[in-house]
Amino acid sequence: MNRLKLSVTALLLLSLLQLKGQVIERIDPPSWFTGMHDGALQLMVYGKDIGDWEVKTDYPGAEVKTLVRTDNPNYLFVNLNISSEALPGTVRLTFINGKKSMTHDYPLCERPSGPARGFNSSDVIYLLMPDRFANGDPSNDNVPGMTEQLNRSHPGGRHGGDLKGISDHLDYLHDLGVTGIWLNPFLENNQERYSYHGYSTTDFYRSDPRYGSNDEFKQLVSEAHKKGMKVVMDMIFNHIGSFHWWMKDLPSNDWIHQFEKFTRTNYRASTYMDPYAAGSDIMLMEKGWFDITMPDLNQSNPLVETYLIQTSLWWIAYSDLDGIRMDTYPYPEPEMMARWAKRVEEEFPGFFIVGEVWYDSPSQISYWALNKKNSDGYRSYLPSVTDFPVCFATHRAFEGNDNPTEGLSKLYDVLSQDFLYPEPLRNVIFLDNHDMTRYYTQTGTSLEAYKLGLSFIMTTRGIPQIYYGTEIVMEGDKSSGDGYLREEFPGGWADHEKNVVAGKNLTGTEKEALDFTRNILNWRKQKEVIHTGRMKHYIPQDGIYVFFRYNDDESVMVILNTNAKESRTVRKEKYIESMAGFTRGVDVITGQAIEDLTSFKIKPQTAMIIELK
Repeated sequence: MNRLKLSVTALLLLSLLQLKGQVIERIDPPSWFTGMHDGALQLMVYGKDIGDWEVKTDYPGAEVKTLVRTDNPNYLFVNLNISSEALPGTVRLTFINGKKSMTHDYPLCERPSGPARGFNSSDVIYLLMPDRFANGDPSNDNVPGMTEQLNRSHPGGRHGGDLKGISDHLDYLHDLGVTGIWLNPFLENNQERYSYHGYSTTDFYRSDPRYGSNDEFKQLVSEAHKKGMKVVMDMIFNHIGSFHWWMKDLPSNDWIHQFEKFTRTNYRASTYMDPYAAGSDIMLMEKGWFDITMPDLNQSNPLVETYLIQTSLWWIAYSDLDGIRMDTYPYPEPEMMARWAKRVEEEFPGFFIVGEVWYDSPSQISYWALNKKNSDGYRSYLPSVTDFPVCFATHRAFEGNDNPTEGLSKLYDVLSQDFLYPEPLRNVIFLDNHDMTRYYTQTGTSLEAYKLGLSFIMTTRGIPQIYYGTEIVMEGDKSSGDGYLREEFPGGWADHEKNVVAGKNLTGTEKEALDFTRNILNWRKQKEVIHTGRMKHYIPQDGIYVFFRYNDDESVMVILNTNAKESRTVRKEKYIESMAGFTRGVDVITGQAIEDLTSFKIKPQTAMIIELK
C-alpha cells in the first residue's frame, strides 16, 4: 500500500513538473524588489497557451490587480501591486485553468539602501568595450548555445574580452584617475555574427555568458564601489537583435514596427523638433529600423513601455548601478522616453542617465536637455546629453589647420552657445568614442594635438569621458570599419607583447601620453574649481585660446597655443579682469613655477594649466 501511495505521489509530481515545464517557460522580470516608490509590477509570462489561465496570490502585501491578454495566446501580462508593507520573500503565484492549477515561486528581494551615487562634473568616465578590453576568463570565450564563437583574427569577430577582465583592471583604472566606468552593452547578443558590440540585444535580463554572469556584473559594480569608482550600463530601448527570443513568437502583432518590406529609419531626429516636418518623415524616424538585424520596438504599446522601463529599474536595483547611457536616445517615441527618465528619477533620486544625441548643433542637442523649456512644450527629464558639438569642435581646433585661430574659434563659438542648456555642467564631453575615428588618428597622430585636446576636455565645463586606449593614443580609422576603432587593449590578452598596465614594450610616445593623462586626471580629481567653478573665456587671437575656471577660493588659467612653430607671449594686461590680484602661478602640466605673470611665454602646440597664486 505504501509503495502504491509513493508511486501515485511520484506520478503526480512528475505530471506537475511536466505541466509546469510545458506551460511556463519564462517570467520577466525574473525577480522584483520591496521598497519601490511605485508598487506597480508587470510580469510578462510566456508559455504554451498561458493566456487562457488566471492568476492569484496570497502573499502578504502582493495583490494581482489585472490580467492583460494579447493576440498571442502564449503570453499573459500580470499586473501586481507590491505594497510598501511587503517584505522580501518568495511570492507564490498560483495559475488556474479550470480544474488545472500550478504554482510559480517568484523572488521578492530587498532593494539597495541609500541614495543613488550618480555622476556629476567631478567625475571622469572611462568608456570601454567588454569584448575588446581584457580577457580575464578564457573558459567563456566559446559557450554552448551561443551561435557566434571566438574569432580574434577578424576585426568584427568576437575576441574574448569579459567582465572578469574589467575587474582585473580596476586598480589600473583607479590609478589612471578615472572615477567611473561605462561599459558598452554586455547583455546577451546571441546573433549569428558581428554582435560583439552589444547593440543587438537578445535577452534584456541576461548578461551574455561570453562576458560572464549577472552575478559577475553585480560583483564588478561592488568591487568598483570599494575603490571609489562608479559604473555606467549601456542600454538600448529603440531596437532589439533579430535573434531576440521574441522574434520567434512576438508577444503581439504590434510589439515591433512592421512593414511589408524592410524599411530603414531616416536617422533624422530633428524631425521631432522641426515645426515644418512632414508627418511621414516623423513616422519614418521613429518606426523605421536602425538596421536589418535590429527590429524596431513599438514604445507606443503600453506593454512594451512598461517592459522596457522595468528592465532598467531591475538592473539598477539588482546591481546597485550608478548610471545608464541610453543608446540612440531620440529614436524611440519621445514621450515614452520622458516618462522613463522621470520614473527612474522617482525611484532612484539623483541617478545618472546620459542620452546619446548625435548632432553637431547645440540647438538640436539642447532640445533634449534637462529642464529645457521647448517651444513645443516637450520636456525630456533627461539628466544629461552627449555633447557632440564640443567633440567635433575639438577636432576642428586641433587637427592642424592652416589658420589656428579659426580652429580655436570653433571651441569659443560652441561654448558661447551654452545659454541653450539650462545646466551645461551636466553635458558629457569627449574627444571620441566607439563609433568615431579615434581622436589621435583624426588629428594626424600628433601627440601635441592629443595633449591640447585632453587639456581642454579636462578643464572646460561638463563631465569628461575618455575612450579606452586613448591614454596611450591608440589609433583607428572609421573608414576602415568599426572593428579598427575597437582593437584589443594592449595587455588585456595573455599573448600580447605590449602591456599597458605593466608598462611593457610601450613606445616613447605611448609612455608620454599615458603619463600626461594620469597626471592631469589625478590633478582634476581634487579640483572643485574645475568641477563646479564659473568659466570665462576670451576670443582667440594669434592661435591662442585662453579661459579661466574660478570660484571664491581659487582660479585656474588655461592657455591653448595651436601655432605649429611659434611661441607666443601671454600678457597679463589682456586678461586683467580675470588676473587682477594674482602675481604668480604654477603650471600643472610641467610643475614649473611662473614667478611673474606680467608677461610670459607659451611654447608652440602647447597647453598650460596654471593655478594662479
